[in-house]
Amino acid sequence: MFSRMIRGGIARQWRKLALMALAMALGTSLAVAMLNIMLDVGDKINRELKAYGANLTVVPRSAALLGDIYGAGAGEAGGKYLREDELPRLKTIFWAYNIVDFSPYLETRLRAESRGTEFPAVGAWFRKKLDLPTGESVVVGLAGLKTWWKVDGNWPEDGGGGGALLGRELARSLGLKAGDSLVFDGPDGKRRSLPVTGVFAGDGAEDGRAYLPLALVQEITGRAGLVGRLEVSALTTPENDLARRAAKSPASLSAREWETWYCTAYISSIAYQIEEVLTDARAKPLLQVSESEGTVLGKVELLMTLLTVLVLACTALALSNLVTAGVMERKTETGLLKAIGATDADVMLLVAVETFLTAAAGSAAGYGLGLFLSRSIGATVFGTAISVNPAVIPLAAIMTLLVATAGSLPAMRLLLSFRPAQVLHAK
Repeated sequence: MFSRMIRGGIARQWRKLALMALAMALGTSLAVAMLNIMLDVGDKINRELKAYGANLTVVPRSAALLGDIYGAGAGEAGGKYLREDELPRLKTIFWAYNIVDFSPYLETRLRAESRGTEFPAVGAWFRKKLDLPTGESVVVGLAGLKTWWKVDGNWPEDGGGGGALLGRELARSLGLKAGDSLVFDGPDGKRRSLPVTGVFAGDGAEDGRAYLPLALVQEITGRAGLVGRLEVSALTTPENDLARRAAKSPASLSAREWETWYCTAYISSIAYQIEEVLTDARAKPLLQVSESEGTVLGKVELLMTLLTVLVLACTALALSNLVTAGVMERKTETGLLKAIGATDADVMLLVAVETFLTAAAGSAAGYGLGLFLSRSIGATVFGTAISVNPAVIPLAAIMTLLVATAGSLPAMRLLLSFRPAQVLHAK
């Protein structure tokens, strides 16, 4: 009997129920899209932010100590260096796949033959292919680390004669452009000539420098196999109290806290693991960069949470209006049911089942539409599809239950106010 009443009610009110299902589908689709993006957006935003440079710098421990005490510049203070042959170890740490790119640097000063003026030169990797102990190979260097540089020409090749990349200010002062030759005298007293493969604009102090292949600068300075510092770009998780305590003193953590910290991609955890694989190295987070990443990510997640709540509230309001309108249209039927013995609970159950069945149907359609929307947004904004997170399924079910319940409450209160004598007499 109850099922027949449900089928009859749906048949008589199919237009209004279709509108309820449509409202639920639209609300659920937007909420599911926001949740999918929010649960997958962390890595996407981090990868976007990685386009703006490194968030870790690695220097010899003695150089870091002098910098901390006397404010000396990081790099080659005290004549200490990092070993170039150890750098592939960065791709063997626990968070190896979070290390997006890195490049070593070795600094010196050269004298231009054309003007007789000295200028800073930096040896670096450009597109260095590394063979890892795992048997894999990766390509790292400035081309991936400094993606915002505007290069007029081409990146040099790694190797002694690979060419030079000049900052625009230095190129202007030397009167050189891409395709010219840079003739200079090095600290070893030898005169060399390199083709200028490109001129870059970095909008920073680097515009006054020349970037040369690392192997050439090592040869010029007599420091074969050594580097002064290392810049690393890594995907990280925003810092919290645990990460900040660990950054000050990992030894102060309990065993469980240490394990949680070590196995989470905090910038301090990645820095700690880099120090484990490099000899006498100190990895220092660039706090302004890493904190900015966490701030941006937190604000984006807050925005998406607020949008999801707002969408669900609007859906509940629309559902409430439609259910209440349906109850008002059926008040005579409701009064008759109560007159022949139906209790308030029976009538409320009838309306609730119709509402929840309609909401479930709309929510199922909205879930599929939400996945499509999240993929489209991911492809448009991040250039890659947002992955389907299984955790969204139970969240969508909970949202459906909450919205349907909130949307039904005003109608249920109205049902309780109906009195058979009044309703039928008014009819």
